[in-house]
Amino acid sequence: MIVEKPFAKLLHFKRHTRRKDPTVLIAAPLSGHYATLLRGTVEALLPHHNVYITDWEDARLVPLNAGKFDLDTYITYLREFMSLLGPDTHIIAVCQPTVPVLAAVSLMASENDPNQPLTMTLMGGPVDTRVSKTEVTELAETKPIDWFEQNAVQYVPFHYPGAHRKVYPGFLQLGGFMSMNLDRHVGSYMQFYQHLIEGDGESADMHRKFYNEYLSVMDIPAEFYLQTVETVFQRQSLPKGRMMWRDPLSDEDMPVRPKDIKHTALLTIEGELDDISARGQTTAAHELCHSLPQSKQFHHFQLKCGHYGIFNGRRWREQIMPRIRHFMREFDHDIDPVPAIDIEVTGDPAPARFDRDKHGIAAVRRWLRDHREESFKETID
Repeated sequence: MIVEKPFAKLLHFKRHTRRKDPTVLIAAPLSGHYATLLRGTVEALLPHHNVYITDWEDARLVPLNAGKFDLDTYITYLREFMSLLGPDTHIIAVCQPTVPVLAAVSLMASENDPNQPLTMTLMGGPVDTRVSKTEVTELAETKPIDWFEQNAVQYVPFHYPGAHRKVYPGFLQLGGFMSMNLDRHVGSYMQFYQHLIEGDGESADMHRKFYNEYLSVMDIPAEFYLQTVETVFQRQSLPKGRMMWRDPLSDEDMPVRPKDIKHTALLTIEGELDDISARGQTTAAHELCHSLPQSKQFHHFQLKCGHYGIFNGRRWREQIMPRIRHFMREFDHDIDPVPAIDIEVTGDPAPARFDRDKHGIAAVRRWLRDHREESFKETID
């Protein structure tokens, strides 16, 4: 553990190597699951990267006198962690943190912070939910914020350290996603038992580990949950140029301007079958970072890959991770190369350069129109 704060720890994974590899900060989602859901993410990155990760605290365990934790606090934590790790850091946002990570890097760019990260990888997150709709976005858009406060927020029971803190309980988050993806999860369990019968131990073990982590849930601070729903899903404040961040030192509101990013290279990653952060929501970051040179903008669209398959499973290990590894090394020159024996296993594919005609919002909307009748099928293979 490198840093311990009331609502998060910054963890570092020790490695037995003298090789100098890129320093990577993984921003884990604060969406009801523990950082251990990213076990497969870390395992794939660790051989060739010096990995750190945000480990968010279960809000039911944080005493009330520790204060509140909202989206502004989340962004502040990210800025502090990146400043601690220094200017040669690469940051990866997995799903939900894409917005706060993009906001944090934008603020650092606006202030010409010397610790701006070298690269930023945004994976399957709701940067601009207007681009494509899902059940998640439709629920947020059709209900007023008061509805979420009345139906999704509860007080922590008295026998927990965080007694009387208002939270969004993890079991509600889990129940929502399980019901939304019920057919997919039932199908995965059927495949799980089929693999056991067929003796495919590796695949069955992978499913067992993933679902053990998936079914472990934590509570989220209510103020963070409600501010995220309102800012990201209802108002779309970031893509509309209206997002503000409250500076904890001055207590002043500062504008979040992705257009100020000129130093940090950008890679966006989306999955064809993602029905939580659908196609185009993450790629929209390129439209916002329009001051970033074209030579620093990249995108990867993974076929036959659902939301969780972006960061876990075979396609993550064999197709997505190698592209992230290549991307980071393209902008981090003072490091050692990946051992040739490892390159033989996965290859060294480069992500595609972002092309507005192929990857931009207009292109995405054409693709969505042509594929609207096709049903999504989640996979974590």
